[in-house]
Amino acid sequence: MRARPWVALAFLLPALLVLGALVVYPIGYSVWRSLFDAAGSGFVGLDNYAEVFTDEDNLKAVQNSLIWVIVAPSIATALGLIFAVLTDRIRFGTAFKLIVFMPMAISMLAVGIIFRLVYEADPDRGVANAVWTGVHDTFTEASAWPGARPRPDSELTAAGGGAFATGSAVDAADPANLPLVGVPPQDVAGAAPAKAAEPGSGGEVTGTVWLDFSQGGGGEPGRIDEGEKALAGVRVEAVKDGEVVGSATTAEDGTYTLPAAADGATLRLPASNFAEAYNGVDWLGPALVTPAIIASYVWMWAGFAMVLIAAGLAGVPREILEAARVDGASEWQVFRRVTVPLLAPVLAVVLVTLMINVLKIFDLVYIIAPSATQDDASVLALQLYLVSFGTNTNQGVGSAFAVLLLLLVVPVMVVNIRRLRRENR
Repeated sequence: MRARPWVALAFLLPALLVLGALVVYPIGYSVWRSLFDAAGSGFVGLDNYAEVFTDEDNLKAVQNSLIWVIVAPSIATALGLIFAVLTDRIRFGTAFKLIVFMPMAISMLAVGIIFRLVYEADPDRGVANAVWTGVHDTFTEASAWPGARPRPDSELTAAGGGAFATGSAVDAADPANLPLVGVPPQDVAGAAPAKAAEPGSGGEVTGTVWLDFSQGGGGEPGRIDEGEKALAGVRVEAVKDGEVVGSATTAEDGTYTLPAAADGATLRLPASNFAEAYNGVDWLGPALVTPAIIASYVWMWAGFAMVLIAAGLAGVPREILEAARVDGASEWQVFRRVTVPLLAPVLAVVLVTLMINVLKIFDLVYIIAPSATQDDASVLALQLYLVSFGTNTNQGVGSAFAVLLLLLVVPVMVVNIRRLRRENR
C-alpha cells in the first residue's frame, strides 16, 4: 500500500465501483428522496418521517416490526438452544437435526404458500383448524342439525338462547310431531324416511322430528309426507314448571319416546341441537395474524439457530460439564449455570443475526396475510413496498421507511461486527 498505492487502488477500483453503484448511491438517493413530496419536486424536509410515526397504518407497521424484533429471534434462539442440547444426548441426533434444519432449504415464498394453506379457515383444507377442531370436538359434543329451525307458522317458537319450545302442553294420546326446516337437502341425502309415531301404550309421549320439506315441492306443511327425511339425534325435553321431567333423543326414523311424566308438559328442543358447527380459529384474523406469521418464521429459522448453537456446544469442554455433575449439580443447574454461560457468545451471534433478518422480513407477511388483514400484519419492509408501489404511491414516505430501516439495521450490524472482531483477537 505504501510502496505502490496506485496498484492497490487499481485492484480495489472495480469492487469500489460496484459498491458505489449498488450500495452508496441507493442509500444517498433514498436519503435525498425522503426529503421531498410524492411528486419529487417539492421539498418537505422531515414531514415524511413525521408521517411514518403519525399515520395509523404506518405506525402499525412500526409496532409490528418491534414485536418481530423482540419475539421472533428470542423464540427461535431458545428453541435452537433446546434442540441443540437435546440432540447432543440422543442416539438419532443427526437425523433429528436434519429434520429440524430442512425448512431452511425452502424459500420464503414457498414457506409463505405452505403456511397460507396451513392457516386456511376451512377445517377441510387448513391443517391448523383441522387439528384444532378435532381436539375441540373430542371434548365438546357437536350439534345434531346446525341451522335447523321451525316454520314461521309452526307451534314451535323461539324460547331464548337458540332453543325452541311448543306453545301448548302435549297429550300422551296424540303424538307430538315437531317439523323443522332449514337443513340443506344434501345433508339429509342418506337419512332414513320419517316415520309417524304411534301413541304410547303406557302413557308415554311420542312424536317425530323430521325435515318438513319435499324434494320438487308439494306436500302439506306440518304433515309427514312421503319422501320426507327423518332428523335423527335431536334431543327433545319435556318441561313442567320450568323443570325438565323427561328427555329423549330421536331415532334413525325421527321418532322419540318420553316417559309418562311428560304428559301435560311442554316440549323443548335445546339450542345444542342447532348450534353452528365449530370451524376453528381465525388464524389470519386481525388478532392472530402477526403471531401466526411469526410461528411460520420460527418453524423455518429454528433449525438455523440449532445448527450454530450445536457447533458452539461441540466446542464446550466436556470436562467442565462432568466436573459440575461430580460436584452435585443437577442437569438443570449444569444447563443454566455452565452450558448457557459458555454458549453466551454463540447465542448473542445467533440472536443478533436473526434480529437483522427479521427487520427485513417481507415475503412471509406479504404472502400469508390476506388482503383484509394485511394492514394489521404489515411490517416496515412491507409498508415500504406498499407505500412506494401500491395504490396511492408516495415514494417520499417510502424512502423515509428505507432510511428508517437502514438506521435500525446498522447499529445491530456494528455490534455484531465488533463482537466478531473481539472474538477473533
